[in-house]
Amino acid sequence: MTVRVQAEDFDVGTEHAALTRGKTAIGGVALFVGLVRDMAGGQPVSAMTLEHYPGMTEKQLEAIEAEARRRWPLDDVLIIHRHGRLEPGDRIVLVATASAHRDAAFESCRFLMDWLKTKAPFWKLEATPEGERWVAAKESDDAAAARWAS
Repeated sequence: MTVRVQAEDFDVGTEHAALTRGKTAIGGVALFVGLVRDMAGGQPVSAMTLEHYPGMTEKQLEAIEAEARRRWPLDDVLIIHRHGRLEPGDRIVLVATASAHRDAAFESCRFLMDWLKTKAPFWKLEATPEGERWVAAKESDDAAAARWAS
């Protein structure tokens, strides 16, 4: 398991190689990379600042990762989430799951992103032409996370 919260960018290829190196039981890896968009709610976004509580954030991400491991047979998991000021096109998050079988990798990767969006303590501040605004929780994110309740 690897959970990292960092300001620095990451290289997806390097992270994928490290995740799978020497692990020949892995049959599939599912990856999700989240990027900063240049539009939100129909409005241009010039930057996004992500804030978090150091220590608490990593602990919550580790708990989410542990829940994924309870639900699926995973060989490895990687969660990298950035904080600080990011611009459109910048990478925000990488979630990767590795398993002997693709279904476990796909499902667990989606689960991790759905729970991360609603349960991880991050706050997003968008810079728009009208000024800065905090990003509110979305009902669609709550609905996506709720499907994993059972």
